[in-house]
Order: sequence, then structure tokens, then C-alpha cells
Amino acid sequence: MDPQLVSLALALLAAGAVAGFTAGLFGIGGGAIMVPVLYYTFSALGYPADVLMHMSVATSASVIVVTSLRSAHGHHQKGAVDWKLIWPGHLLLSWGLWIGVGALLVSAFLAPRISGTQLTLIFGSILSLLALQFIFGRPEWQLRDDIPGGAAPSVIGSGLGGLCALLGIGFGSIGVTLMILFGRRIHQAIGTAAAIGFFIGLPAAIGYMVSGQGVPGRPPLSIGYVNLLGFSLMALATLIVVPFGVKAAHKLNQDRLKMVFGVFLLVVALNMVRKILF
Repeated sequence: MDPQLVSLALALLAAGAVAGFTAGLFGIGGGAIMVPVLYYTFSALGYPADVLMHMSVATSASVIVVTSLRSAHGHHQKGAVDWKLIWPGHLLLSWGLWIGVGALLVSAFLAPRISGTQLTLIFGSILSLLALQFIFGRPEWQLRDDIPGGAAPSVIGSGLGGLCALLGIGFGSIGVTLMILFGRRIHQAIGTAAAIGFFIGLPAAIGYMVSGQGVPGRPPLSIGYVNLLGFSLMALATLIVVPFGVKAAHKLNQDRLKMVFGVFLLVVALNMVRKILF
């Protein structure tokens, strides 16, 4: 068996396990871990820079479909998912719907028009901001008592969905912070963000499969920008490990964990930016 292929498979399994645990623990979908690992893995195997980041983001989005469902199921069993926010009585007020619309449009039409270098810089910069929020954010910070309705789902929701699809991350990295600022408890914010991740991952994966058709330099076993080997191995690992993260989320000291995780993300993000600029 090809040693390079074995190394790739082991790296993807390990990354999937870490991503699955963090998905359950923080409700972040695992993309903040998967995208850098996929990026470095594909880079080490010699694939061209023009497709590295797009492949990493797209494959991460496809895995988030699995991690979000598994994580949401675990949090739902603990009563920590606000399904009315995701799918209210009126369809046009659904955050899930509009987040999915934004994710599909960006992955299908905007992301392919951004170069690999630009996408890497965008990812590294925003991941750095998210890391700083994990490090310095405080749960007592609050803008209002509840999540806004009206035009907010269509305007804010589609924008957030598009941003998450562009970065290959689930909703938790951004959504948990926003829901806490809008008065939601940390555990409900994590559980609801995990469920919303499905409405990002599925449309984004479909969009990247379509927009990546015919692009040269992609790894074998790829549909568009989505690599099936990466999806299969990482999804398998996350399915096994997510429940352990969910259990830990309801037991461990969240503030200390967020601090450690934030420092880790900041180092990863800055290193990605360094590779591009220097």
C-alpha cells in the first residue's frame, strides 16, 4: 500500500476525531480544525496552491453535514436546541432557511471567483478574530434580551451563512457568540448552533460540488471541490467522537476550555497567514 496514502488516511482520521470532539464540545462544527488540517495535508501531497484552500473549505463543509446532525441529536436529547429559532411557523422567518440560502449562493458563485491566496488570507484573518473571542470573550456581555426577528433572518442570516460557507466552518464559531450576546444560555447556544450547522454544510457542499467541476489539479476521488476520501474518513471519525464532546460540554469548565482552544486556533490561523505572506 502507498505510504503516502496511508499517511493521508491517518491524518484525516485524526483530524476528524479532534473535529468531532470540538463540534460536540463547543458546537462549532469542527471546520476550524478540519480546514487547516486538510490544507496542510493537501499541501504536503503537492497539490497546486490554486485549489488547496477551495478543496479544504469544500470538504470541511461536507463533513459538517454529518457532525452537525450528530451533535444536534446529542444536544437535543439534553433539551438544548431551540427548534423554533431554526424553523418557526412562518417559513420566511426561519434562520435555517436564510442561512442555507446564503451558504448556497456563496459556495456556488462567489467562492470560485476568489483566488486560493485570497481565500487563505480571509480564512486566517477571520479565524484569528474568532480565536480572540474565545480567549477574551465574556459570557456576561449582552446586546439585548433575545434574538431579533423581522428582517434579521433574511439579512443577517443569509450573510452569516455565506460567510460560514466561504470559510468551511459550521455556525458555532460565529453563532454561539451571537446567541450569547442576544441573551441565550451557553448550552442552548451551543446546541442550537450545532443544529444550524446542517443548513450551512449541505447547501455549501452542493455549491462547491457544482462550482468545482472541471477545475484542474484536484485530488483523485473528488466531486467538484469536495474530496470524497477526506469526507468519508473524517465523517466516520466525527460520528464516533461527537457524543464524547457533547457529554464533556455539560460537565467541564467552559471558560478554561475556550481559553485553551482560542490560543490553539490563533496559532493555527497566524501560521496560515504567515505561509501566504512570507
